[in-house]
Amino acid sequence: MTPFEPNLSSLSVARDVLLSPFGLDEGKLLLTLGTMFTHKVDYADLYFQFTKSEGWSLEEGIVKSGSFSIDQGVGVRAISGEKTAFAYSDDISEAALLDAAAATRTIARAGTGRIKVATSARPTGGRSLYLPHDPLVSLDAAAKVSLLERVEKIARAKDPRVVQVMAGLAGEYDVVLVVRSDGVLAADIRPLVRVSVTVIAEQNGRREMGSSGGGGRYDYSYFTDEVLERYATEAVKSACVNLEARPAPAGPMTIVLGPGWPGVLLHEAIGHGLEGDFNRKGSSAFSGRIGERVAAPGVTVVDDGTLKDRRGSLNMDDEGNPTQCTTLIEDGILKGYIQDTMNARLMKMPVTGNARRESFAHLPMPRMTNTYMLAGDKDPREIIESVKNGLFAVNFGGGQVDITNGKFVFSASEAYMIENGKVTYPVKGATLIGNGPDVLNRVSMIGNDMRLDSGVGVCGKEGQSVPVGVGQPTLRIEDVTVGGTA
Repeated sequence: MTPFEPNLSSLSVARDVLLSPFGLDEGKLLLTLGTMFTHKVDYADLYFQFTKSEGWSLEEGIVKSGSFSIDQGVGVRAISGEKTAFAYSDDISEAALLDAAAATRTIARAGTGRIKVATSARPTGGRSLYLPHDPLVSLDAAAKVSLLERVEKIARAKDPRVVQVMAGLAGEYDVVLVVRSDGVLAADIRPLVRVSVTVIAEQNGRREMGSSGGGGRYDYSYFTDEVLERYATEAVKSACVNLEARPAPAGPMTIVLGPGWPGVLLHEAIGHGLEGDFNRKGSSAFSGRIGERVAAPGVTVVDDGTLKDRRGSLNMDDEGNPTQCTTLIEDGILKGYIQDTMNARLMKMPVTGNARRESFAHLPMPRMTNTYMLAGDKDPREIIESVKNGLFAVNFGGGQVDITNGKFVFSASEAYMIENGKVTYPVKGATLIGNGPDVLNRVSMIGNDMRLDSGVGVCGKEGQSVPVGVGQPTLRIEDVTVGGTA
């Protein structure tokens, strides 16, 4: 296992928050794990979590809602061959741990039984990708309300057509502690903040909406007036552009995707298909294709959980493994999958530090962190100028994908026509329809302007939501089917 960078202060805090108040120590945790190994268990772990979170929302100039919650508990997991048993409790106590451990032993009959639980814990440090702030205490309540009021004021001043502004502020302070049957003891303190702003603009009886926002693993001091100005400007621009939008044409055409958030198409169309569990079960369009060409030359896609302060980054994954930068596709060739411990073991592949879970009450599974395509060598202007007739998709709203065949449908929330190499008028109702592996092979030009999203991404899988990041450079893609309204 790759050693962590030293950062044991998080472990000290996690002990103080999650163990000491309940009379627990490493010895009792290993004893709990040991009770599961009285049967044939191949691996077991305990995942402790303490979370404080809040949300504030402003509408019509008034802060209409505010929420605050504290949640804590422990998840107990045992793995035997391909079987997993899991129990959780919001009661952190030795008795609750032993009860949960007893429940997980039910699957242990089929394990090899060759692996034994460690006799002592090995405290392990973590990366230092973000400061262990508690963002909720970085501003008082009055200052949080004032922040939202500033966003609204900035947005309304941008354009007289703005008739409504909705703004939201969210923060989370997450302390996690993992102890594993191999003795690894690791912890992480994860701050997370986000501001969102949605604008409704009206002209001649027509109303349109635009949204923006961002954040990351900071405290609330990240949201300076300059940052709030940028969010408000983007939201107002999107709404006002859509007021002038014409119906989008339909049919196959050349598509230019803008940099940054349009990488969500990459995330959905191919990212989920590269997760280890789908490929182990043979249900992904990419199953068994390592070493094959799955994209056009020049297309390199990575999943990187080690980017400083990014929303999708983690000092460690939810199994206590170090996050890393994993090359998934290199110059069009499939190189690997996103893995947690169990799927990596069963597939005889390296662990990539991508085990993620929504909370202690959920099982970990292989999930993306920050997934993006690396930059190419083309000037974005050159890409636009090369298109005689096509669609320039700057921003996306919702979408869906079937990972078994890679088929996707995405709606563009801000898009423009390209005519004779120039961006002309905005269009509304453009939907991109295609197949992820197929579309990757239709990439013909890759910009030199790779950009990550602003920090708003949330990924859903099997009912669990986790924060993620996406990104890409400007891309030209040939013959993509566009579903329009014209």
